[in-house]
Amino acid sequence: MDSEPIMRHAPPLPGAQIMSQRWRDLTFLHWAVDPALVAPLLPRGTRPDLHDGATYVGLIPFRIAEVRPPRGPAIPWLGTFPETNVRLYCVDASGRRGVVFCSLDASRLGVVLAARLGLGIGYMWSRMRVRRTSSQLTYTSTRRAPGPRGAGGRIVVEPGARIAQPSPLEDFLTARWRLYTRHLGRTLCVPNAHEPWPLHRARQTHLDDSLVAAAGFPGVVGSPPDSVLCSPGVNAVFGTPHLA
Repeated sequence: MDSEPIMRHAPPLPGAQIMSQRWRDLTFLHWAVDPALVAPLLPRGTRPDLHDGATYVGLIPFRIAEVRPPRGPAIPWLGTFPETNVRLYCVDASGRRGVVFCSLDASRLGVVLAARLGLGIGYMWSRMRVRRTSSQLTYTSTRRAPGPRGAGGRIVVEPGARIAQPSPLEDFLTARWRLYTRHLGRTLCVPNAHEPWPLHRARQTHLDDSLVAAAGFPGVVGSPPDSVLCSPGVNAVFGTPHLA
């Protein structure tokens, strides 16, 4: 089946909203990789999503803030933390595009345990920091558990001009409205929605990372990224998980 078109605007959530959160100070680093390397890492019923014959592995550091349930205030302290994810791009049997997380490093142990036990999402507990100045974003992380212990690194980027019209590749890498994960032998889909990404050009000035290699892609970070983007962030909501 053909893949759905890339949609910069999120479709309505299918079902009830279960959570909202703010995503802030994001950097998107991406490398083109052979789809044959990605396919074995995807949940059953999904396949690599391709752009001009290639698929991509992404390294995305950022801050999560103001995690809150559908009704009520934001969760204090526990609901605000740095995160870095390594992600892939997939299509399901119905042609719907999504992301698959190889790993998600976060600094809140409670969040890590809840995500791993509740949805089977591969969160890792790490020591992390995001620092923003007038000209740079700096991300540091060191994994604590479950391992490999010490995986992480340091990323420094300089955000540039706002992108008025994202390219087809930039939309392919960022306009994603669901995630897929394995849980208890099943493939689950978790929908999400947010306003269109405000994207900026960016320049990577320092990259010392071992998370991508730990996720199953050794050697990838030895080459310059094929795409570097930044965003000040969006406000996101998540819908009810369902079987894919």
